[in-house]
Amino acid sequence: MQERIQRVYIPMTETGFYILFCLREEMHGYNIGQKVKKMTGGEVTISPGTMYGTLSKMEKDGLIRFIREEEKRKLYRITDLGREILDIELCRIERLYKNSKGEYKDEK
Repeated sequence: MQERIQRVYIPMTETGFYILFCLREEMHGYNIGQKVKKMTGGEVTISPGTMYGTLSKMEKDGLIRFIREEEKRKLYRITDLGREILDIELCRIERLYKNSKGEYKDEK
Protein backbone atom coordinates (compact mmCIF):
# COMPACT_ATOMS: atom_id res chain seq x y z
CA MET A 1 0.00 0.00 0.00
CA GLN A 2 1.29 3.43 -0.89
CA GLU A 3 2.44 5.53 2.05
CA ARG A 4 0.46 8.51 0.71
CA ILE A 5 -2.80 6.51 0.67
CA GLN A 6 -2.22 5.32 4.23
CA ARG A 7 -1.33 8.83 5.40
CA VAL A 8 -4.45 10.35 3.76
CA TYR A 9 -6.97 7.75 4.90
CA ILE A 10 -5.76 6.50 8.29
CA PRO A 11 -7.26 7.47 10.64
CA MET A 12 -10.40 7.85 8.55
CA THR A 13 -12.99 10.55 8.77
CA GLU A 14 -16.39 9.36 9.87
CA THR A 15 -17.73 10.15 6.40
CA GLY A 16 -14.98 8.17 4.68
CA PHE A 17 -15.50 5.25 7.03
CA TYR A 18 -19.22 5.04 6.41
CA ILE A 19 -18.83 5.37 2.65
CA LEU A 20 -16.32 2.51 2.47
CA PHE A 21 -18.35 0.46 4.94
CA CYS A 22 -21.48 0.84 2.80
CA LEU A 23 -19.66 0.07 -0.44
CA ARG A 24 -19.02 -3.48 0.62
CA GLU A 25 -22.21 -3.75 -1.45
CA GLU A 26 -22.75 -2.08 -4.81
CA MET A 27 -24.41 1.30 -4.15
CA HIS A 28 -24.81 4.85 -5.38
CA GLY A 29 -24.34 8.06 -3.39
CA TYR A 30 -27.98 8.63 -2.48
CA ASN A 31 -28.32 5.04 -1.18
CA ILE A 32 -25.17 5.47 0.89
CA GLY A 33 -26.55 8.64 2.47
CA GLN A 34 -29.84 6.94 3.32
CA LYS A 35 -28.13 3.86 4.76
CA VAL A 36 -25.78 5.97 6.91
CA LYS A 37 -28.69 8.01 8.24
CA LYS A 38 -30.55 4.79 9.12
CA MET A 39 -27.47 3.07 10.64
CA THR A 40 -26.75 6.06 12.89
CA GLY A 41 -30.32 6.88 13.85
CA GLY A 42 -30.01 10.16 11.99
CA GLU A 43 -26.94 11.29 13.94
CA VAL A 44 -24.72 11.25 10.86
CA THR A 45 -25.79 12.76 7.56
CA ILE A 46 -23.56 13.21 4.56
CA SER A 47 -24.28 16.27 2.43
CA PRO A 48 -24.34 15.75 -1.34
CA GLY A 49 -21.21 17.89 -1.80
CA THR A 50 -19.26 15.87 0.74
CA MET A 51 -20.62 12.57 -0.60
CA TYR A 52 -19.74 13.17 -4.23
CA GLY A 53 -16.43 14.84 -3.46
CA THR A 54 -15.41 11.89 -1.28
CA LEU A 55 -16.60 9.32 -3.84
CA SER A 56 -14.60 11.10 -6.55
CA LYS A 57 -11.45 11.23 -4.40
CA MET A 58 -11.78 7.59 -3.31
CA GLU A 59 -12.28 6.48 -6.91
CA LYS A 60 -9.21 8.46 -8.04
CA ASP A 61 -7.16 6.90 -5.19
CA GLY A 62 -8.33 3.37 -6.05
CA LEU A 63 -10.35 2.65 -2.89
CA ILE A 64 -13.60 2.26 -4.81
CA ARG A 65 -14.46 1.61 -8.43
CA PHE A 66 -17.28 2.67 -10.69
CA ILE A 67 -19.40 -0.34 -11.62
CA ARG A 68 -22.14 1.00 -13.87
CA GLU A 69 -24.68 3.75 -14.29
CA GLU A 70 -28.32 3.07 -13.48
CA GLU A 71 -30.95 5.74 -14.11
CA LYS A 72 -28.29 8.49 -14.14
CA ARG A 73 -26.85 7.25 -10.82
CA LYS A 74 -23.31 5.92 -10.62
CA LEU A 75 -22.94 2.67 -8.71
CA TYR A 76 -19.67 2.01 -6.89
CA ARG A 77 -18.09 -0.85 -4.96
CA ILE A 78 -15.08 -1.10 -2.65
CA THR A 79 -11.79 -2.39 -4.14
CA ASP A 80 -9.23 -4.66 -2.48
CA LEU A 81 -7.23 -1.55 -1.49
CA GLY A 82 -10.36 0.02 -0.01
CA ARG A 83 -11.10 -3.16 1.92
CA GLU A 84 -7.54 -3.15 3.27
CA ILE A 85 -7.94 0.46 4.46
CA LEU A 86 -11.36 -0.34 5.96
CA ASP A 87 -9.96 -3.37 7.82
CA ILE A 88 -7.11 -1.29 9.28
CA GLU A 89 -9.64 1.32 10.44
CA LEU A 90 -11.97 -1.31 11.93
CA CYS A 91 -9.04 -2.74 13.94
CA ARG A 92 -8.13 0.77 15.11
CA ILE A 93 -11.70 1.48 16.21
CA GLU A 94 -11.93 -1.88 17.99
CA ARG A 95 -8.65 -1.14 19.83
CA LEU A 96 -9.95 2.28 20.88
CA TYR A 97 -13.17 0.73 22.14
CA LYS A 98 -11.37 -2.00 24.10
CA ASN A 99 -8.96 0.53 25.60
CA SER A 100 -11.88 2.72 26.67
CA LYS A 101 -13.24 -0.30 28.57
CA GLY A 102 -9.91 -0.88 30.30
CA GLU A 103 -8.83 -3.78 28.10
CA TYR A 104 -5.19 -3.35 27.13
CA LYS A 105 -2.99 -5.39 24.83
CA ASP A 106 0.20 -6.45 26.63
CA GLU A 107 3.44 -5.47 24.95
CA LYS A 108 5.60 -8.38 23.87
